[in-house]
Amino acid sequence: MFTIATWNINSVRLREGLVARFLREESPDILCLQECKSPVDKIPLTAFRDLGYTHVVARGQKGYNGVAILSRLPLEDAGDRDYARLGHARHVSARLENGVVIHNMYVPAGGDVPDRTVNEKFGQKLDFVAEMRDVFHADRPQKSILVGDLNIAPHEEDVWSHKQMLKIISHTPVEVDHLLAAQDAGGWVDVTRQDIPSGLLYSWWSYRAKDWAAADKGRRLDHIWASADIAYAAHASRILRPCRGWEQPSDHVPVLASFDL
Repeated sequence: MFTIATWNINSVRLREGLVARFLREESPDILCLQECKSPVDKIPLTAFRDLGYTHVVARGQKGYNGVAILSRLPLEDAGDRDYARLGHARHVSARLENGVVIHNMYVPAGGDVPDRTVNEKFGQKLDFVAEMRDVFHADRPQKSILVGDLNIAPHEEDVWSHKQMLKIISHTPVEVDHLLAAQDAGGWVDVTRQDIPSGLLYSWWSYRAKDWAAADKGRRLDHIWASADIAYAAHASRILRPCRGWEQPSDHVPVLASFDL
């Protein structure tokens, strides 16, 4: 059995203390971070190793993007893919000793205007997710877990207002269609919604809200998926809303799930 967590940390160096606090308090076996905003050699790994997370697979770049997998369990680098040929550090994978492959993904946010003819970033986001679909269709995942900030809230109860969010990037119909097509192509199971099938559920709250908790205009942008052959083993999913209230927080909070494998 192991527990995996995913968290868009929005600068791992700025929030090293928050990562350490989370590791001390929750002790997941594996933590996947996105938006590290750091070259790999500048990630504060010593502090995490001191807490028992001695195995690391990461891809980074200065100031932007970046994904890392911290683990107490032995793992080996299983490669990465430059989705949509953006040249961004947005994917890395690792293989556990039991053969499970973990994919850590950071899908582009897509800018502010949901129209690729006037917003290049939105087109890049759609292309990124379309390539995910094609990759999963060509090589259907087995014994795999995909986690990360997918920057899309697919279901009506994954946003604070389905009607008001339909024209807002992260919940537009075209984005949702792309994400669900990628999920279907890989036979992926949305573990969080498998365990918590109903009710409003968020993992992100904007910095723009004066009182994020009172406004509670959240979105579920962070996901844990499992390939169909191991989804039965997933359970105990949680989203740690209180982390949004920590000092100098990320605008995302950790999402966790346990697997009996």
